Amino acid sequence: MKLGLIINPVAGVGGSVALKGSDGVVEEALARGAVKQANNRTRIALEPLVAVKDKLSFITASGEMGADLLSEMGFTFEVAYQAPEITSAEDSKAAAKALLDSHVELLLFAGGDGTARDICAVVEETLPVLGVPAGCKIHSGVYAVTPKAAGELIASLHRGELLSLVDADVMDIDESQFRQGVVRAKRFGEMRIPSSLRYVQAVKQGGKESDELVLHDIASEVISRMEPGARFVMGSGSTVAFIMEELGLHNTLLGVDLIEDEQLLASDLTEAQLFEAITPGTKLVITLIGGQGHLFGRGNQQLSPRVIRAIGRDNILVVATKRKLQALDGRPLIIDTGDAALDRELTGIYPIITGYRDSVMYRAANPTD
Repeated sequence: MKLGLIINPVAGVGGSVALKGSDGVVEEALARGAVKQANNRTRIALEPLVAVKDKLSFITASGEMGADLLSEMGFTFEVAYQAPEITSAEDSKAAAKALLDSHVELLLFAGGDGTARDICAVVEETLPVLGVPAGCKIHSGVYAVTPKAAGELIASLHRGELLSLVDADVMDIDESQFRQGVVRAKRFGEMRIPSSLRYVQAVKQGGKESDELVLHDIASEVISRMEPGARFVMGSGSTVAFIMEELGLHNTLLGVDLIEDEQLLASDLTEAQLFEAITPGTKLVITLIGGQGHLFGRGNQQLSPRVIRAIGRDNILVVATKRKLQALDGRPLIIDTGDAALDRELTGIYPIITGYRDSVMYRAANPTD
């Protein structure tokens, strides 16, 4: 897992000295004897991950914004942003931009509502995030209930447990008014966070999925992403076949088809034909082999290493029911393209489309690595 980490080292520093926050009063808070606590709160969040630290890598900012703590706890990390000795909101934004450019799979950040606003201004909903509560005021829904809960959530993701991706509000209040006893919260956006597994819309009582309803939901979500002029490579398998059926198009169950503007361009393409047909922005819709978990390497040899590279990891849409994912019992999806370097590039966390506006986070790996 490739995780991002940003710590706002002065988050909440004004709380213990009755300044009710840190916005604009950091120097005064420190002068009053306040002690920074954000790194200690982050340490608690990272403790559940120490046992699997050889399976994790972090991208972070220098010094108190992440590198010092990760080094002290023995985690593997790279520094993507050089932070000044005295940090500000602009450093949180710059660090978030650097981590976004580094293609981390999940961004863990420690702070309060102000920090959440800074992160949201950069990443919005493009990257899953999770906040470690370290501020005086936590109105935003992007934070775990406790620092330890944040770490446990990431540990469960590493174990292969299903986590839903949900949209959560980023809220903040006016601290100057708060210091005068007036609480006025405002919504500043939303970000996507991992959360305990939930079933939405396509369910029966008892939390069991109705396969037909779920497939309808999955198809609706994929079709809603089919923008005009965009090409979609439709992989093999029954889940993808259901999407084609919803579009009213002929499907090659054990082959690969190509569509554009919800119309069939070509059926049962060879590897060479597929490579020639790829244009910038082409998406790949693919599912896993039930029970085995193969994503690449079985039943879809047309998706060769050069085809996958031409499409790009960011354009891969993985679809599956939660029932099929849970049947893997925590085992990762299998990446076996025959190209070891590409297998490593494709390893990591994927958002799996499991319904309409519903997805979960799940990891993929080459089990021999």
